Amino acid sequence: MKQIAIITGATAGIGRATAELLAGNDFDVIITGRRLEKLDLLEEQIRSKTEADVLSLAFDIRDQAAVNEACEQLSGKWENVDVLVNNAGLAAGLSHIHEGSVVDWEQMIDTNIKGLLYITRVISPGMVKRQKGHIINIGSIAGKESYEKGNVYNATKFAVDGLTQGMRIDLIDHGIKVTSIDPGAVETEFSLVRFKWDSEMADQVYDGYTPLYAEDIAEAILFAVTRPPHVNIDDMLIMPTAQARSRKFNRKN
Repeated sequence: MKQIAIITGATAGIGRATAELLAGNDFDVIITGRRLEKLDLLEEQIRSKTEADVLSLAFDIRDQAAVNEACEQLSGKWENVDVLVNNAGLAAGLSHIHEGSVVDWEQMIDTNIKGLLYITRVISPGMVKRQKGHIINIGSIAGKESYEKGNVYNATKFAVDGLTQGMRIDLIDHGIKVTSIDPGAVETEFSLVRFKWDSEMADQVYDGYTPLYAEDIAEAILFAVTRPPHVNIDDMLIMPTAQARSRKFNRKN
């Protein structure tokens, strides 16, 4: 029987790449996100290219009631989630703390921290009941070291790092694996979202070097979830060759 993985934020970037890769490697997948039309396109693509079964759930991860309602629809085999990939997340704005937007702050906190908690709270009890499962939290180099104007985004990713450690401790007696995958610079919609879809600003983030791509992180996730039962990847920090720290790049490429 195939394992079942649920991936949040699957409509683009790392989430989409992860759904496609897991589906091609003997997983059935539950794909979630806010944009139903993109979920439909992804579902169609997965079905046409793989033998995986796919279930799409459209909801806003920031809305606890919507998360609960969507997950209550899971029935039959879909109730038995083996892998939860907490990928949904974003950076909004890039400002010094005294100039920051409270709206941006709340969006990041609600998505990166509270959304992760909402769906983990719904999915993890089933794992505990079955005494097996794997939770993958997508962190960031921004959760390892702070940088100028990163403040609240940094804080949310530091929180993800702390939550991952806490989950690992809380769930170890139930045979559940917990992993943090922490990318450096990845060229996805990340910078477009941060700069309010200003493509010129977003392009400058990746100028002069080769960043990571969504597929690179998806491959790391696949590696983590396919280790033998006695192996848990606690934490994986993945950087482009041209990046040494959050803001240290070799832009000569």
